[in-house]
Amino acid sequence: MSVTLPEQSRRSGWIPWAFIGGMGLVLAVNAVLVWAALSTFTGVSVGQAYDRGLAYNDVLAETARQEALGWHASVLMDVQTLVVSVRDEAGQPVAGTLSGVLVRPVEGTRVALGFAAVAPGEFRAAAELPKRGQWEAQLRVHGAGGTHLDIRERVFVP
Repeated sequence: MSVTLPEQSRRSGWIPWAFIGGMGLVLAVNAVLVWAALSTFTGVSVGQAYDRGLAYNDVLAETARQEALGWHASVLMDVQTLVVSVRDEAGQPVAGTLSGVLVRPVEGTRVALGFAAVAPGEFRAAAELPKRGQWEAQLRVHGAGGTHLDIRERVFVP
């Protein structure tokens, strides 16, 4: 005669569900990270970076030309006015014209500037910016004889 015993509930029945839950958690976290990576800043701050990299010797030559020019610029943000002063090697003001924009580094927002010369080598532009914080002044001074100086300076708008 055979006796059948009632089946006992298995105490280890939860273990497969723990593995399934753990893998589900890993997949959910990875999905959130992939979404965050695809929906935020790409890291590319310069258009056509590969082509610019191929022309890097031209960039070095332009930098050497500007250093040999000996001009120096100071850029200050005063409330809603951008003040730029340009001097030569001897500390004399550089007469000419100034043009440029303010660019929000991460967002790429651009604000055009209209500069007025208030004195030789001294320029001012009204800058009504949509946001406070860090901006980059991308400016070009055009001097006599076709010479020019590119200015890239970060300014903080309180």
